[in-house]
Amino acid sequence: MHSSGVTLWFTGLSGAGKTTLSQAVAEVLRRNGYRIEVLDGDIVRKNLSKGLGFSKSDRDENIRRIGFVAHLLSRNGVIVLVSAISPYQNIRDEVRDRIGNFVEIYVNAPLDVCEARDVKGLYKRARAGEIQGFTGIDDPYEVPVNPEIECRTDRETVTESVAKILVKLTEFGYLASVPPSREAEFFTSDSP
Repeated sequence: MHSSGVTLWFTGLSGAGKTTLSQAVAEVLRRNGYRIEVLDGDIVRKNLSKGLGFSKSDRDENIRRIGFVAHLLSRNGVIVLVSAISPYQNIRDEVRDRIGNFVEIYVNAPLDVCEARDVKGLYKRARAGEIQGFTGIDDPYEVPVNPEIECRTDRETVTESVAKILVKLTEFGYLASVPPSREAEFFTSDSP
């Protein structure tokens, strides 16, 4: 299936649901024949950005590297789904300018919700002083100024957020409509 390459940039606090949403969107797109690649921030950091720390300059460099790979893929017709905290607006804007076909998806959940979800125990460790410079605790997260899509994962189900993303991508011209028979396979009830 032909598609215009685009990068879907999922940004938000740790535990907001970036990986969950990007994987769910990827599954729907894959089932519908789109060429996709998922770049998860944690996996990329281990493989492409190994050796970088968590200073602002290192975080910016990590995002530049992810953006470079996303640019290469999207300019070749791939739909790239990036899930990375990417806490700073200026570097997100820089990556947007480089890539061109870029959709910023703000995965929005309040800090207390993210802390309650804390499956990796990172917030607990940050609150105990074991992790320094943790985004949302002692390092800032700059909320996107004008994201194309905002998913409120504390109020929406995964299904509702995925549907919102697919509708917007169709409106923007990056996707044909998801065939109704395939829609039914994915869009079932779930909870936030």
